[in-house]
Amino acid sequence: MQQIRLDGARVAIVMMSAIGDAVHVLPVVNALKRFAPTLHLTWILQPGPASLVGGHPAVDEVLRVDPARGWRAFAEVGRELRRRRFDLVLDLQVAFKAGLVTALSRAPVKLGFDRARARDLNWLFTTRRIPPRPPGHVQDQYFEFLDAIGVPHGTAEWGLGPWGEEERARQREFVASVGRPYAAINVATSNPDRDWLPERWAAVVDTLHDRYGLASVLVGAATEREREIERAIRSAAKRDTVSALGSGLRGLVGILDAAELVLALDSAPLHVAVALDRPVVSLMANADPRRTGPYRRFHDLIVDAYHDPGEDAPVSMRRRWGRMPRITVEDVLDRVAVWDRRYRGGGA
Repeated sequence: MQQIRLDGARVAIVMMSAIGDAVHVLPVVNALKRFAPTLHLTWILQPGPASLVGGHPAVDEVLRVDPARGWRAFAEVGRELRRRRFDLVLDLQVAFKAGLVTALSRAPVKLGFDRARARDLNWLFTTRRIPPRPPGHVQDQYFEFLDAIGVPHGTAEWGLGPWGEEERARQREFVASVGRPYAAINVATSNPDRDWLPERWAAVVDTLHDRYGLASVLVGAATEREREIERAIRSAAKRDTVSALGSGLRGLVGILDAAELVLALDSAPLHVAVALDRPVVSLMANADPRRTGPYRRFHDLIVDAYHDPGEDAPVSMRRRWGRMPRITVEDVLDRVAVWDRRYRGGGA
């Protein structure tokens, strides 16, 4: 694909939902700005992830669209997009709603995934497509867009940490309220099949306290399902926990950034922890960890229940259901012990 002139260009990124995917987009945004500092970047996304990345120094403008409001939301973003003309649109989300926003935008080049990977007819809304490749890590798939337009990216850089004194002050206040080093535990996901059993989390909480001297901070959204899981963990655990459910995404960044260790399911906190370079024990069973697990870091801390013992197969996009109960307390504590030896220095 011919390189597109990006100096002074106006570029739009369409990645509307999935907070974890928004984290994966940040290295793309940073690489674009490093390559062409005068580029103006507009990111079109939903309110949830907008609260995570709004204010990022590499993002010039955020356009929010809430599909929950139906066609009215798309009519509103359509009016906003008609007021702007872009030189390039990068449609990184393979979904019909993202394709619709891409279609509403005005740009001579609308770059999307190849037809094989563009679900929901998304390929119909783009004018150019990246070359087909076998499945790989989501982060690398997004880097393919940079390869296609001739933008070097090197290693991933997120720039996600607490921004400004106000966020850092909130972080200091939270750390002081816990009063001791802590592990952050991601108690649930948006998909119950990726959740772990509360009584097993409770056993981990007790061991983190007794063996490693760590408090346990429970993180996540404040949905009723997550509150129920939190109550079940706290009821089964002998040691107290700190509830940080409903802290908001920027609050979550501050909490994970100050954690000694993060224990995460296949969800956004895993990717936030990686972006912050915080050691993360990841519990993976529903999706291939080589595709959605921690990106090029902390692979020695992965609990992999997705693959069978000795299985050797290419990276897969296929889901495997009902496997989280395969992960035992001992599996998780074994990875915690690896963290203690390699990342903490056995200081407990």
